[in-house]
Amino acid sequence: MNGRTIGSFVPGLEGVVATMTRLSMVDGEAGRLVIAGFPVEELAGRATFEETLYLLWNDALPDAGQLARLKGDLAARRALPEATTDLLGAAAAEGVPVMDALRMAAGTLGAQEGDDRDDALRAVAAFPTVVAAYWRLSRGEDPIEPDPELPHAANYLHMLFGEVPSDERARALETYLVAACDHGMNSSTFAARVIVSTRSDFVSAVTGAVGALKGPLHGGAPGPALDMVFEIGKAERAEPYLREKLESGGRLMGFGHRIYKARDPRADVLAEAAGRLYAADADKDLYKLAIAVERTAVRLLAEYKPGRDLYTNVEYYTALVLHGLGLPSELFTPTFTASRVVGWTAHCFEQRELDRIIRPQSEYVGAQDRAWVPLGER
Repeated sequence: MNGRTIGSFVPGLEGVVATMTRLSMVDGEAGRLVIAGFPVEELAGRATFEETLYLLWNDALPDAGQLARLKGDLAARRALPEATTDLLGAAAAEGVPVMDALRMAAGTLGAQEGDDRDDALRAVAAFPTVVAAYWRLSRGEDPIEPDPELPHAANYLHMLFGEVPSDERARALETYLVAACDHGMNSSTFAARVIVSTRSDFVSAVTGAVGALKGPLHGGAPGPALDMVFEIGKAERAEPYLREKLESGGRLMGFGHRIYKARDPRADVLAEAAGRLYAADADKDLYKLAIAVERTAVRLLAEYKPGRDLYTNVEYYTALVLHGLGLPSELFTPTFTASRVVGWTAHCFEQRELDRIIRPQSEYVGAQDRAWVPLGER
């Protein structure tokens, strides 16, 4: 091999520790996720979106006054700058996919004067407005202005559908937003930290993170997990359908995770949220079918792939919750982004405090000592 060897090459930086963080810890072997000291099961079912944001940014739960100020700060930044609304209108006319429109719009949120906290607040507050406004524009409908009196999750549903959601619907979305807000040193979080490490601004960092998240190997595709349930249609068809798929080498969407070798704890949290949502305000038969399909799939995966430890992942119940709320599958990943921007900004604050550029080495494996050949002699 040519070149000077600097260290051991690790493809994908697998297993390489890039930083120390207090924000989240993922234990894949035990099926455990800790967010700012709280097991996700403890946090997601209880905390509001705003409480979770304050917790990740400040390493403490807010008191009543602190929470009220944060809610006010977010509400004041939900409206979009004119440059952003103009861009969204143009993108809708061209039929740009939602995640691409969000990536494009994210870069316009830094056009105003402000410090890191202002940029972070604006990104967190405006992402749901961008998604909802663009979705309505792309369907030939007028955007709905954000309601400063509504909490963050409820306001998102209001901007999408034009009505104030029930408490159960708002709570279901809030549970999802909290459960998905941070998850270790994933690709988009790493991208955000790399950008901030150069002393660039937070808006640039979250824009880069959106670009990373939209990749199919990272942002995921919760929609296909629910598509499989729809294709099965009836509980008695689950086993023959799933056996045929497994025997033909197909993948069961919504099952298995690169990190978790036990059941994804976020799946448990969202399964409970889905149960409450569907019991109160959704298709109960679909929920029962999804439970039957899940049980059959886990049993057959253990049979066909023994020792692989393939269990239900977060995508399965994400799809069920978001579908139950009336979101089309095209909005599943953008809604995930509206959650994960909380974690990105928290990591940006950590990286800013560290103030150390992330600059790994590379190992050169190309040719050396080539001699230049004039164009006429090639």
